[in-house]
Amino acid sequence: MTKDVIQTIKDRASVRAYKPKEVPEETLEKILEAAHLAPSAGNIQPWEFFVVKNQAKIEKLTEIAYGQEWMTQAPVVVVICTNPDLSAAKYGQRGEELYALQDTSAAIENMLLAAEGYDLGSCWVGAFDEQQVKEVLELPAELVPLAFVTIGYPEGDKEEVRPQKELDEVTTIIN
Repeated sequence: MTKDVIQTIKDRASVRAYKPKEVPEETLEKILEAAHLAPSAGNIQPWEFFVVKNQAKIEKLTEIAYGQEWMTQAPVVVVICTNPDLSAAKYGQRGEELYALQDTSAAIENMLLAAEGYDLGSCWVGAFDEQQVKEVLELPAELVPLAFVTIGYPEGDKEEVRPQKELDEVTTIIN
């Protein structure tokens, strides 16, 4: 990676158009490693990553994602699942309903930032039929598909980074 972390965060934007070029295995592995290094409550790491490169499967996932056709251009779609049972075993209902989601979301964000760090495009996709994903990928019952992340080389310019609220609009300092 050539960028510092703050610049990587500033540069990250959703990409919905990809070149027909494979992502090198070693780069993909580093992106997955970054996701795997995310913090998690009690170090439970309730996530599982399903890396989909098969075009027919990507097309099926696109259908399940309510026809977001741009997804078919991505050479890689990672389906990120959480296992709420793991978090519940230690933290009860709060673990099941909150920590599993927070932890897995942290892994997703690491994945997005790592992709940006390697000058790859990515997009977090949350709109899909969860049950159909489980069927297509033959997922165990305890796993909950939380997101897709498309990864590839951007075709053209990235979407503009959307304007953020001013920091003082979202920050309260309590002394």
